[in-house]
Amino acid sequence: MAVTKSSSANHFIHRSAGSEPVTGRWTPNTDIYVTEGGLVIKAELAGMKSDSLEITVEGQRLRINGVRPDCCRSAHCSFLVMEISYGPFETVLDLPAGYDLSQARAIYVNGFLRVDVPAAQKPAPKTTKVPISEGI
Repeated sequence: MAVTKSSSANHFIHRSAGSEPVTGRWTPNTDIYVTEGGLVIKAELAGMKSDSLEITVEGQRLRINGVRPDCCRSAHCSFLVMEISYGPFETVLDLPAGYDLSQARAIYVNGFLRVDVPAAQKPAPKTTKVPISEGI
């Protein structure tokens, strides 16, 4: 299943579950928004440590995965309500052109992972002379 999100700037973000079966996996709540400097991806990942997260870049695709442990409850309990997802997760975002994922920076603070992706630098227009040859 794929979900398409759009920002106010009408960029389209394609979110896919990847090519693997998603059994036992969950997807974190994620905000994606555009700023003057680029794109920000913010994922809600409470209860995790930064060393249990992995971010990879493949072209214009950003993949965030990890495992949220369930270490706070007794092994022999009966849930009345269970809304928190535990175990492995993965979220894959196909980002639009115009952002330089090779310069992405991530920080994990208070249960939120923030990935800042700067806008791609536009190459300065080059001025070149075109040689003119003499005709016969």
